[in-house]
Amino acid sequence: MADWAALSASDLGRGIEAGKIDPVELTDFFLDRAGASDAIYARLTPDHARAAAKAARARAQGGQRHGLLDGVPISWKDLFDLAGVVTEAGSALLAGRVPNTTAEVYLRADAVGLVCLGKTHMTELAFSGLGVNPVTATPPNRHGAELAPGGSSSGAAVSVALGLAPAAIGSDTGGSVRLPAAWNDLVGLKTTAGRLPLDGVVPLAPSFDTVGPLTKTVEDAARIFAVLDKAQPSQATPDAMAPKMRFLVLDPYASDVREAPGQAFEWALSRLSDAGATIETGRVKAAEYAMELTGQLYPTEAYGTWKNVIEAAPEKMFAQILERFRGGANVSAPDYVAARQALARYQAEFAEATADYDAVLLPTSPNQPPEVARLLQDDDYYVTENLLTLRNTRVGNLMGGCGLTIPTGVPSCGLLMMGRPWGEEDLLRIGTAVEAALS
Repeated sequence: MADWAALSASDLGRGIEAGKIDPVELTDFFLDRAGASDAIYARLTPDHARAAAKAARARAQGGQRHGLLDGVPISWKDLFDLAGVVTEAGSALLAGRVPNTTAEVYLRADAVGLVCLGKTHMTELAFSGLGVNPVTATPPNRHGAELAPGGSSSGAAVSVALGLAPAAIGSDTGGSVRLPAAWNDLVGLKTTAGRLPLDGVVPLAPSFDTVGPLTKTVEDAARIFAVLDKAQPSQATPDAMAPKMRFLVLDPYASDVREAPGQAFEWALSRLSDAGATIETGRVKAAEYAMELTGQLYPTEAYGTWKNVIEAAPEKMFAQILERFRGGANVSAPDYVAARQALARYQAEFAEATADYDAVLLPTSPNQPPEVARLLQDDDYYVTENLLTLRNTRVGNLMGGCGLTIPTGVPSCGLLMMGRPWGEEDLLRIGTAVEAALS
């Protein structure tokens, strides 16, 4: 039992399959651990969890398990609706909000026996990559409580990193799965916008919002993605890297980084090269042009989504998040439409320019976790660090593809792989080989 906190979700599932792990005991183990930290979980759902675990136990005893992950507990970011359970998205604006319906992705997970431990803390309304939330709670980074955990799926990442859940479900609009995963040395999968349903997910910018898992291994990410996608898991195996695998390192975003992420990235590239991959470096102007549209796209859609709620009680918000939302107030409708049309052209150009590569590579974040105290005391520092933190991951959101971050072995430094739109299965297979090469 002492080892359960360190095992992957898939390994726990194999333990249940072999009759060595009881799903009810497993759920109680993680509920006990989760209950010790209200800075990570916004609320637990013990009744839901134990009922699901008992049903999983009965299926296991009867030889009728729904799949490998049947009976494995996970945590959920506090923007996924569960009927009758408070869902506040990290904001006092939604305090006490109780939905009467359940998110579609939750229903899919429940249908195969995944056990919901509870809802994890997050950045307010998911609009920051740092994970700092003075309104509700700021979860501790695994490398120190004084460090920002990464956001916006902050509690989701930390729940896995500190052994309070085997895996977690988060959301990613500009980096919100991949950043906290990278800063807490986890695997994080950003899915293609539209691949997984957003019904019952509190929105930020719906055309960019995505759902994805945070896990300890690529295998776990592949299996959980398959559950949420209602598909068979990708047949990823830890084979050696295919000799013909070809990657593009995307400048200037790969080279304009701080020392530790830069060194970790170069080490990772050397490992991939040693494993037989071909690695090329280049620029794709379409991505750079798209990045210039960020200010017209993200805050405009986010403010349009939340304006009425925000302006009814702006004093309830963390000032930095409020200011970021209001950044979309003065973008005109014609400018927004023009930016959307330009983005579609740049996405097509990027897809053409990168079509011959298996994936595009970047450091997941150009920086490492800053100190929470300084972020809260220095407004300019908060703004510049947040924008820098989100820079590399945002490329993938703007270009419309999927993305996978894998730990490099250097604390809080991930390797980001960008794949084609709707190419999650291929990316996860490649990610399995990359994970093996870096281990």
